[in-house]
Amino acid sequence: MTTLPLSNVRDYLLDLQARIVAELEAIEEGPFRSDAWQRVEGGGGLSRLLEGGRVFERAGVLFSHVQGKTLPPSASAHRPELAGRAWEATGVSLVLHPRNPYVPITHMNVRCFAALAQPGSHEQDVFWFGGGGDLTPIYPYEEDAAHFHRAYRDALAPHGEQYYPAYKKWCDEYFFLKHRNETRGVGGVFFDDLNAPGFEASFALTRAVGDAFLPAYAPIVQKRLALPYGERERDFQAYRRGRYVEFNLVFDRGTLFGLQSGGRTESILLSMPPMAAWRYDWRPEDGTPEARLYDYLSPREWL
Repeated sequence: MTTLPLSNVRDYLLDLQARIVAELEAIEEGPFRSDAWQRVEGGGGLSRLLEGGRVFERAGVLFSHVQGKTLPPSASAHRPELAGRAWEATGVSLVLHPRNPYVPITHMNVRCFAALAQPGSHEQDVFWFGGGGDLTPIYPYEEDAAHFHRAYRDALAPHGEQYYPAYKKWCDEYFFLKHRNETRGVGGVFFDDLNAPGFEASFALTRAVGDAFLPAYAPIVQKRLALPYGERERDFQAYRRGRYVEFNLVFDRGTLFGLQSGGRTESILLSMPPMAAWRYDWRPEDGTPEARLYDYLSPREWL
């Protein structure tokens, strides 16, 4: 039995999921579906999702609190001394795929992971927090990227001025498609392995990231929601969604952990867009709105 107050983290995450879904339902003007599930090895979760909506073509806001008997390879690869331990993990993860190509895709995740001491040993429970939020526009607006980054900078500032620049850089480096030599979008913040400040301080910083999501993203949706679009914009949206699929299936550690740990496949792959497309060696024409996106797909300072 863990001595860490993971129940406090679980309660916060359930409340965060409820708050985010309530705001998204107000924007969508329609309800999200609820899908509660149990995991055979231990624990379960609550998936809140929407498909075919007026605003969100696909949206998932997922809560899980699960346990396992042995750490999967993706979790112990950088921590070989923890191999073989039982573990417990809880988190909220969301991906939103809007219908309008002018509304950016977004992802947010906050989580806590614990490798548990073996019964009768002198070991200690080991924990770490992680998470972040990032923005993936199809047709970018510089003011939207600046607003998103400002919201996260301001949320992290009370915990230390060093966190935003460090986590912004981490996000740029993590959400990078090496085979394409481009970032997934305009970034945000990303962090992992947070435990050095202690449990409560790490938890407080993680809450700041979770609570910043709605102020960071909802105003962008409201601003771009009514912009007109046609088949051309939808075609480019499908093409760029293909990059999202490539990252999630090739590079994303969360996807890998979920699959290796026997996670719920429907929840893990809910981050995939409803439709995506690939074209052989396609490039947008110079001077087009589509070509403008590629000016944004490398790390830069937004503030």
